[in-house]
Amino acid sequence: MNEPTPERIIGILVGYQPSEALRTAFRLDVFTAVGQGARRPADLARRIDASERGVRMLCDYLVVLELLTKDDRGYELTDESRRFCDRRSPDYVGTAAEFLCSGELRDAFGRLDEAVRRGSTAVSAEGTMARDHEVWTRFARGMVPLMRPPAEALAELILEDGRAVRKVLDVAAGHGLFGIAVAKRRPDADVYAVDWGAVLEVAAGHAREAGVGPRFHEIAGSAFEVDLGASYDLVLVPNLLHHFSQQTCVALLRRIHTALADTGRLVILEHVPDENRVCPPRAAAFALVMLATTPEGDAYTFSEYRSMLHQAGFTDVTRHAVPESVHTALVCSK
Repeated sequence: MNEPTPERIIGILVGYQPSEALRTAFRLDVFTAVGQGARRPADLARRIDASERGVRMLCDYLVVLELLTKDDRGYELTDESRRFCDRRSPDYVGTAAEFLCSGELRDAFGRLDEAVRRGSTAVSAEGTMARDHEVWTRFARGMVPLMRPPAEALAELILEDGRAVRKVLDVAAGHGLFGIAVAKRRPDADVYAVDWGAVLEVAAGHAREAGVGPRFHEIAGSAFEVDLGASYDLVLVPNLLHHFSQQTCVALLRRIHTALADTGRLVILEHVPDENRVCPPRAAAFALVMLATTPEGDAYTFSEYRSMLHQAGFTDVTRHAVPESVHTALVCSK
């Protein structure tokens, strides 16, 4: 049996370095330049207006990360970076870096020791839940490439039974993609999106680009305060409930219950760890993000969501895997 070494631990400690290298490559458009034929450091430096020495060191690091290859002719994209890192690709994910690596999130994790002692975010009293927090506008702009596949998959999942859906409420709509995906499949459906005003401006732009702008309606403000409307056939709550305590979630779910039509359905998209809270890895790890960034958020288990939903008056709660996503969909009736 091999003796343990500290290499894995050291790798975790310097985990910020690959993150910053990749964000820098996105900001400088290194992958796009390589894809366009600028393969040697001197050519790349001229293309992206940077120093040849800096380009060489960054690109060699990207080779170490297996996002570039290198031979006598210079650098080349891998299949992975060609699809996801070249700005010309329809699957480009570089915009997500400005949210995932944002100063707000990094600062929160920089004070994680305080958060662990306190049991809530140490950044401020409200963390990223502060009213009109600018991080959510960045989220709405940047996360589109990562959220489009699960939005399309979720729409397929919830509409496959052919039930009529004419009025949709998208709570904390963000980029708006989940409601938009439904509207694209139901030409007679109107979507009412709730979020902060600045965020909804971004979402409305996405709706226009998708050709559903006239059927996309904005409800600006907090989902806990604004008039949500009534008689919805479908209510979508994507990636919201994990930001709050269970008691707060129940209060919001009761508001949603009132807004639903008698035959309506609620669909929640969330990170849902197993009851042991340590797997699947991405869902389990998400709880620490909530500790670092929110006062009372958590990654809740299915039994916890089921309890919250029952307290709010919902029945027949079922869980579904969402293709092309680490998320779980919870579907329930009024």
